[in-house]
Amino acid sequence: MSQPVVTRFAPSPTGFLHIGGARTALFNWLFARHNGGTMHLRIEDTDRERSTDAAITAIIDGLDWLGLKWDGDTIYQFARAARHAEVAHGLYDKGLAYKCYASAAELTDMRELARKEGRPPRYDGRWRDLGGTQAEADAVAEGRKPVIRLKAPREGETVIDDKVQGRVVFPNKDLDDLVLLRSDNTPTYMLAVVVDDHDMGVTNIIRGDDHLTNAARQKQIYEALGWGVPIMAHIPLIHGQDGAKLSKRHGALGVEQYRALGFLPAALRNYLVRLGWSQGDREFFTTDDMVEAFDLAQVGRSAARFDLVKLENMNGHYMRATSDAELTQALIDTLPYLAGGDDLAGKLDDSLRAQIEKAMPGLKERAKTLVELLDGTRFLYAARPLAMDAKAQEILDKGREHLPHLIARLETVTEWSAGAAEAAVRAYAEETGAKLGQVAQPLRAALTGRGTSPGIFDVLEVLGRDESLSRLRDQATA
Repeated sequence: MSQPVVTRFAPSPTGFLHIGGARTALFNWLFARHNGGTMHLRIEDTDRERSTDAAITAIIDGLDWLGLKWDGDTIYQFARAARHAEVAHGLYDKGLAYKCYASAAELTDMRELARKEGRPPRYDGRWRDLGGTQAEADAVAEGRKPVIRLKAPREGETVIDDKVQGRVVFPNKDLDDLVLLRSDNTPTYMLAVVVDDHDMGVTNIIRGDDHLTNAARQKQIYEALGWGVPIMAHIPLIHGQDGAKLSKRHGALGVEQYRALGFLPAALRNYLVRLGWSQGDREFFTTDDMVEAFDLAQVGRSAARFDLVKLENMNGHYMRATSDAELTQALIDTLPYLAGGDDLAGKLDDSLRAQIEKAMPGLKERAKTLVELLDGTRFLYAARPLAMDAKAQEILDKGREHLPHLIARLETVTEWSAGAAEAAVRAYAEETGAKLGQVAQPLRAALTGRGTSPGIFDVLEVLGRDESLSRLRDQATA
């Protein structure tokens, strides 16, 4: 029986959960779910100076919002520092690691010499075979505290058989003796990752290809410890449309900012899964579809390109496919994160909620994000007399004379509905010889304060008889 699949998402809490990290989490989550396995969340907070509680909160909230629920409790790497140190000392005791007393000045000199000679800046291994010598005694006498370095192999190659990148070879001469334990007895990232992945039973590591060199170094630690090496898959990074590394100008925002921009989590999941993974030309996947289909063999080696316009279009598709009741609830749930959301939240009651849901078929056809949807609802709760946007004012200036006649016709409608209102307006247009647009446009402007809106007869029904007539009277006499 094969070993159950265990993946992990292991962010450093030094900033928000960025879009690349969200995709890495999604790929790990999908791979685990596809294989009936588990995904753990490990917060790699060993960098105490840069790690913040706010960043941890942003990561956890972002994953929750995206619907990527990890298995078990959240693991905090710093809490395991004693275990990491224990492993490093164990390697030292076996002669597989050594104490290095090189000073900061000496390390700087090594780097400078390497640059002058055109070599990568590497530690030169000068303390590798000096343990127990007079040199060590002198260093101790000077008050230097040692780090513990791995005795990395100097000959041959370290090979990563990567499930995305293929066979990647690193000459061992290019990999120096990395530090396992700092002079203050705290573990380095390289050691902590290996120990945590081993102790958590991680079988598959899926992360960005900027970790490929780390993979070679970490494999050397695994081999020194005699531990099995997890299967690795290094996915290409996300670039902007111009092919450059993704930055804020391309849309490299935190996940919480995508929520504030009005994207649905299902749409963002769908967009992210298509960044680097594909199933032919298929664009739209439900979450169940993704779980069923996801396979690392379909992840490409080329950098994916982030396109905010495509994301907006995909989000619009998801909004139109969402039921009116669900989309209304999604809008209400997101109000605390949307600019201007407080305006609606402050007026929201059962009656207004019902109006929004009733207007939703027309509203969602014209919106690609919840921000645009929120903007579209404003006519429902705007204070009278309505403020006119420039287009609406222009329309009213040309067609205000129709309003008194339309009011008279609409006042005769007893069973108020979109159909009945439309019949009254059409009758007026036919009798006067006006085109329907010439009549409907000033009607729309007077009722919404906008030059565009959902279907005007739907607007009349949603607003109701009294509110519709009151708004028309306001503008007829303006």
